[in-house]
Parts: sequence; C-alpha cells; structure tokens
Amino acid sequence: MLRQVAEGVLVHESEFVQSNAVVVRGRAGVLLIDPGVTGSEIDCLANDLRELGQPVVAGFSTHPDWDHLLWHARLGEAPRYGTARCAATVRDRLSDADAKARIADHLLETEIAGQVPLDLLGLITGLPAETAQIPWDGPQVRIIEHQAHAPGHAALLIEERGVLVAGDMLSDVLIPMLDLNDTADPIEDYLAALRLLEGVASDVDVVVPGHGSVGGSDQVQARIDRDRAYVLALRNGQVPADPRVGPSAKPGWEWVSDVHEGQLQRLAQ
Repeated sequence: MLRQVAEGVLVHESEFVQSNAVVVRGRAGVLLIDPGVTGSEIDCLANDLRELGQPVVAGFSTHPDWDHLLWHARLGEAPRYGTARCAATVRDRLSDADAKARIADHLLETEIAGQVPLDLLGLITGLPAETAQIPWDGPQVRIIEHQAHAPGHAALLIEERGVLVAGDMLSDVLIPMLDLNDTADPIEDYLAALRLLEGVASDVDVVVPGHGSVGGSDQVQARIDRDRAYVLALRNGQVPADPRVGPSAKPGWEWVSDVHEGQLQRLAQ
C-alpha cells in the first residue's frame, strides 16, 4: 500500500528486505522509482495508482542491481531511465543469454522464488552523461550520480519536496555494501558518495533508502555519519561499532553480519 511521506511523494514498502518503491506525482502522471520486487506487490502498486487516477509517465532505476530494474506490463510503456553508466552496465550484464536464468536460480534460495517478474528486467534508457535532472513533467528531480555500491548509482533529490531517494545507501538495516568488482578504490568511492549526499543534507526533510525505514530530517546526517564510520572502520581494519551487525542487528537481518564478514575478507585480499 502506498504511504505519503511528503507532498506528492509516496512510498510502497515490499516485504522482501524492506525494498522501497517511490512514486512522485507530476502534472499528467507519476514518476516511478525502483518499482518493487514480486509480481503481486507490483500488481498492488499498479492497482493503487489506477485508483488514484495516476498513470506512470516515467520510470527510473537508481542502479543496476536486479531488484532495482524490475517492471510489470500493468505499469505501462513509459520511458524508463537510469544514468548512462548504469544503463551500459545493465546492457553488458544482460547481454549474456543466461543472465535472467542465473537471477531466477539465485532467487530459488529465497522466500520469493518464482514470484519475481523478469520479462521486462533492465529495459532502461541511459540518460546522456552529466544529465542533471530527470526529464519529465513534474517536480524537478536532481540526479546525484556517484560510484558507491554499483556503477552509475544515482541518488535523487526531489528539491521542491525535500526528499532524498538514496538508492542502496543510508539504510537503517543494511550496512554500506561496497562495489568490490567494478572499481579500483571502493572505499574512496563510497566516502566520495557520502560527501555528495552530505552536501545536500541540509535541504532534506525525508530520506528514502532502497531498503529499510524512511527517515525524517533528524535522520539524514545521522545515517551519513553512521555509514561513514562503518566505511572508515573497514579502511582502518577496525571492528565497526555498528548496530546493524552483530548481536544488535534487527531481528531477521542477522545475515547482514555475513555480508560484513564477506567484505572484510575481500578487502583483506
């Protein structure tokens, strides 16, 4: 079910790892950001938009991870955008005919096996490099591109509404997940991205992470500080004092500690 978090901005939270789809009202319809995970949830989202009389006029994927590239026929054929580097990464990854099958096989190990619509996966158009805003008929949405977590990752600032859509950053349940495959300096890339987000933090009243709880204005800088402290601890070979890992982790999210251990091992290599 859609929940309003700011004027003209609504969020649909999935049961699967608290994935957040974001809806922004425009003049003739809505911008839909990272629309969801399971077919039934995206179908529910489509029903909500139909009841609101709001067609989807544009879509956006914040980064090239499979769970942010999904779509459903009921959402229509609006243009779906991403950054140029995000779109290029998607094309490269999906050029392998077995790519979707591998995703489906990976999902067999989860509670949503067989429930994820992959037919329209990754059909996004890369915006020209250095594009500053999403091209659509609605509130200005600034693109803040960086290379933390995934190639061509974009945070989106809906300036008139004071909303920061952070993609897979600034979560209250997920630690910073570094891009350990596509970049020479994942630590510095992440720190640079946090500096970019910190540069707009004073203009943000609501932060929406890709996974986790929506945060208010009092949470924006706190989440940036917590993510930075975690990354610096990794860089310095220290044990992070982070509530998202270890015995203080939120029930059901204990696996995040495994992600943390995996990152430690990869960086040690």
